[in-house]
Amino acid sequence: MAKMATIREIRNSQRADGPATILAIGTANPPNEMSQDEFPDFYFRVTKSEHMTNLKEKFKHMCKKSTVKKRYMYLTEELLKENANMCDYNTSSLDTRQDILAIEVPKLGKEAAIKAIKEWGQPRSKITHVIFCTVSGVSMPGADYELTKLLGLGPTVKRFMLYQQGCYGGGTVLRLAKDIAENNRGARVLVVCSEMTVVGFRGPTETHLDSMVGQALFTDGAGAVIVGADPDESVNEQPIFELVWASQTFLPGCERAIAGQLRQVGLTIHLAKDVPKLISDNLEKTLVEAFKPIGINDWNSIFWVAHPGGPAILDEVEAELGLDEDKLSATRHVLSEFGNMSSASVLFILDETRKRSYNEGKATTGNGLDWGVLFGFGPGITIETVVLHSVPTKLA
Repeated sequence: MAKMATIREIRNSQRADGPATILAIGTANPPNEMSQDEFPDFYFRVTKSEHMTNLKEKFKHMCKKSTVKKRYMYLTEELLKENANMCDYNTSSLDTRQDILAIEVPKLGKEAAIKAIKEWGQPRSKITHVIFCTVSGVSMPGADYELTKLLGLGPTVKRFMLYQQGCYGGGTVLRLAKDIAENNRGARVLVVCSEMTVVGFRGPTETHLDSMVGQALFTDGAGAVIVGADPDESVNEQPIFELVWASQTFLPGCERAIAGQLRQVGLTIHLAKDVPKLISDNLEKTLVEAFKPIGINDWNSIFWVAHPGGPAILDEVEAELGLDEDKLSATRHVLSEFGNMSSASVLFILDETRKRSYNEGKATTGNGLDWGVLFGFGPGITIETVVLHSVPTKLA
């Protein structure tokens, strides 16, 4: 009689041997591109607010301070004329927004996913899990289900749908993908973050200037990655980053500093003025916890993938941690060229980081550095931290 396997042996056989790795990255934006310099005129025109001249001047100043140079949006002037209820600050418009988002959010996610899958180079049938993250709309079945259909994935793909995470969601999905890949041998996880300002676009008001700050910063975009452990060299799977360590924490007493609520008028956003200081004051504790086992305590010796919440946050983080100017340059570039795309932003920055390494002729993907950190900041205030290890890769 054959010896029966123990529970521990069965469990060990189900787990991967090595760490989770990012095997491919893809990004996508809607086709409508607009200069940030043009956005104040567009915004006040479509919301029929041009008579609010003082407020428009304040908004122009906000747009300039945002350091965003251009933005991509699904919304057009024609669409907003057809759906004028989305342009007023107080008019009920949730049904209109939800009808658009239920279709367009998974479609934009599909565009990013197709690019990641193409780079990965493997058949879609090898995708075992799908994680979809968005703050843009809520429906059942969700955007994860719609994406599965759009990509033609099988009905047994294991899906995870994350709604209303906010700007830290790009870190959350990588943390979950890491756990899935390392605890399910052979798993290949398609991660997609897709965000659209349709959910929260609304007219200006003197009483809630933080809402206008959000209008100046937030834009549309989707990012996708393929995550898996034990890359199969026989089919040319090439890891880009290893996901070494991941954690989530929130700052007690700060639940209203960054907050959002889904109301009849759409998603309302609250941003406190002290958010940059609250975040910068609490990062080093997380960095020490993350890198002490590795023996790293010089924050300029690692590469940085930090969510671009806004230039004030980046300035405070730089000053508090004594970072060299180039440490957050990839983040600042993405903020400038694409705006704040909420959860999708860090996936764009990952892509920018590895492209810069390739362009500089380096065989590693973290601007020539082995170790790096990814930070997501969002409602709570919640901080997601992922320690990355750069994998030597053939240059593109």
